[in-house]
Amino acid sequence: MAASEFDLIRDYFTGLGSRREDVLLGVGDDAALLQPPEGQAVALCVDTMVAGVHFPGDAPAASVGHKALAVNLSDLAAMGAEPAWATLSLTLPDADERWIASFTHGFGDLARYHNVALVGGDLSRGPLSVSVQAAGFVPRGRALRRRRARPGDAVFVSGTLGDAALGLALWQEQRATLDADSAWLIARLHQPTPRVSLGRELRGCATAAIDLSDGLAQDLGHILQGSGVGAVVDVDRLPVSEPARHYAVARRCLEAAAAGGDDYELCFTVPRTRLHRLDAIASRTGVRLTRIGTIEPGQGLRLVHGDGTPAGLQVPGYRHFTS
Repeated sequence: MAASEFDLIRDYFTGLGSRREDVLLGVGDDAALLQPPEGQAVALCVDTMVAGVHFPGDAPAASVGHKALAVNLSDLAAMGAEPAWATLSLTLPDADERWIASFTHGFGDLARYHNVALVGGDLSRGPLSVSVQAAGFVPRGRALRRRRARPGDAVFVSGTLGDAALGLALWQEQRATLDADSAWLIARLHQPTPRVSLGRELRGCATAAIDLSDGLAQDLGHILQGSGVGAVVDVDRLPVSEPARHYAVARRCLEAAAAGGDDYELCFTVPRTRLHRLDAIASRTGVRLTRIGTIEPGQGLRLVHGDGTPAGLQVPGYRHFTS
């Protein structure tokens, strides 16, 4: 007889992640009881991932578990928040315990790494989808926002861009064998690295920040709109990984870096007076930081080459509910 949802919750989800003293009551009751620390604001976010939309339906279960939590931790990182708790709503077509065990392995490993406790959720039957709500703490008045960029601020990104978009193309090719570069790009798609430590370090340094889920051009556009400013970005400065360069021609790399989604790197702005802090931040976090442009008066995003000529790239970004 197939296991019931209560059996699956008991066997695979109770106690998943870290054990934290601020969790007064976790999985197993109608609601969790949590104790926020004094002097901290609670940052709260939620993301839903649907098979065939946010991840390939044949993606490894462990990667689905990892990514479902990682995209939320990336949102917290963009606010400069310290992750603490998560809830999980998982809809499955059937009670495949091997898939569930692998899923919870991927989710749990990342949760323990970032000291996150799973404190509740729901399990039901239906088309494969995963919803995770994550919460964390940030000192009051010190959260990073999208709407404080000012003309003259430098625009930076973390890591390298376009890897996940190229990794998705590789995954869809269904190659029988993969070289090391291709496998690395696919790992960037399935197992993004949330820049949690970088987000914390940027508190008091960055004027605005956002995580890159739908592509640099579109997500940076949210900062520009929220702040009432424009920006110019030099596409020749966009950080592109060596595996990406080996896999794709230069123009495709640039378009993936400018518009490809799912990188979950941070894009942020820094005033001139604080630029000297970034070398130390990069050293402490071990994260590559690249200046790609400048905030300017006006509206909109200009993509140019190093000589100032328009880049002419196709940069639609990802949008739900559009054809």
